[in-house]
Amino acid sequence: MFLTISTSGTPESPANDLGFLLHKHPDKAQAFSTSYGTAHVLYPEASVERCTAALLLEVDPVALVRRGKGKGKGGAPDAALAQYVNDRPYAASSLLAVALSAVFSSAMRGVCNARPERAGQPLPLRIEVPALPARGGAELVHKLFEPLGWTVTVTRIPLDVQFPQWGESRYVHLVLEVPDGKLTLGEALRHLYVLLPVLDDAKHYWVSPDEVDKLLRAGEGWLADHPEQKVITSRYLARRWSLTQEAMQRLELVRLADADDTDVDDLDNAVAADEESADSDSDEGDEGSDKPVPLAVLRREAILAALTGAGAGRVLDLGCGQGQLVQALLKDTRFTEIAGVDVSMRALTIASRRLNIDRMGERQAERVKLFQGSLAYTDKRLKGYDAAVLSEVIEHLDVERLPALEYAVFGSARPRTVLVTTPNVEYNVRWETLPAGHVRHGDHRFEWTREEFRGWARQVAERHGYGVDFVPVGDDDPEVGPPTQMAVFTRTDKTDKTNRVENDSKTDKNAKEVQAA
Repeated sequence: MFLTISTSGTPESPANDLGFLLHKHPDKAQAFSTSYGTAHVLYPEASVERCTAALLLEVDPVALVRRGKGKGKGGAPDAALAQYVNDRPYAASSLLAVALSAVFSSAMRGVCNARPERAGQPLPLRIEVPALPARGGAELVHKLFEPLGWTVTVTRIPLDVQFPQWGESRYVHLVLEVPDGKLTLGEALRHLYVLLPVLDDAKHYWVSPDEVDKLLRAGEGWLADHPEQKVITSRYLARRWSLTQEAMQRLELVRLADADDTDVDDLDNAVAADEESADSDSDEGDEGSDKPVPLAVLRREAILAALTGAGAGRVLDLGCGQGQLVQALLKDTRFTEIAGVDVSMRALTIASRRLNIDRMGERQAERVKLFQGSLAYTDKRLKGYDAAVLSEVIEHLDVERLPALEYAVFGSARPRTVLVTTPNVEYNVRWETLPAGHVRHGDHRFEWTREEFRGWARQVAERHGYGVDFVPVGDDDPEVGPPTQMAVFTRTDKTDKTNRVENDSKTDKNAKEVQAA
């Protein structure tokens, strides 16, 4: 099992700096023990103009069988029929990927103490893999590597050169090149580490949950936007559905965070750490108790009443959090389809656990679905619903991002009814435990007065062809109003289409400017 990594250079940027980057001296042939054999690193050529490092992996077939027991956990893919005669010692696979990670671990991380300035510099690279199993053929090889900036040359290897009538094998001779230096060495090694076992579509070891973390570390900066992300993720994780789903969800969060120019942890903040252990607690209050009904319960009751009055059957809960509203909607059979959407995977995980989706009956499970999404972007999955609910959501967004949310919900999804609830900042003086001038939650970017909220809601309604009414939630204080204010938007379908197109165009432009910023 063999591959070479070559680069060219100049006196100012000598090619033999490759030895520093790989942490392997070009004048020495070195050997490293692995779980299944020995990895050798040597340099067929090493000069200022050109340098080539070779990794040769000698696989011990006896060790492979002993560790894998021939089948099941860790079993070699071909061992069921021939434990000692198979392609594992010769064809690039997960064995070579693991050897790459072990022998060139610092280089994969982009660490080079001797030449730190070179570690982050793109290099003109040429990587050659003489024998690579490609389940999916040359077409898949191109689809995997070309989006990453590689020039790909694939040569099919015949099954037997003496008997051409037997046809071609599933193996290819692969050459990858980036002559104009678009990739760093660390990026190139991480591509190989992930994609070699993907092409082989097999792993020589048991794929455990920590493989998701390995995939995301190696795929940082490229996997989230790769057009073949689903194929890569599924194959790398040995087609284990639960692990693949977890990885895809985390990659989507990475993509959304990149689009919002924010950290993943900042984006995935819908559930506080101390709330996760209490996700199954009820806030309905004790029956017969003199305690006041919690505002959260009053808010859900007001939302359910408004949805029922609107005759909604298919409902979106946008920013569903831990799924309390979805749970309440499921109890009423008038709501035939409920979709919970949130940007936070932690929140969706807790919501799924709260709803016991895995243990639901088939008919009940067909009524509900949870999926990850950002309300700052249009999403075709949001179209076709009777109603959408934004319960205590808008105040968690920066004001300058509201036009993007507005267009995604009112301009693109356009449900017949939209409910928006938000705190009434005027009521804050009635909260004895809330210091003056403070908002109700640390993540609130703003809290509006009744006049401010109504002004915003009326402008939204006018721009997108909706009528709007306002409903108090909780005790309506004669001086400061209710603790929560709710706007009920109803699509009129009477607005002049030309004007609506113009308004949508303006809002779309504003939304795109926000997204671009």
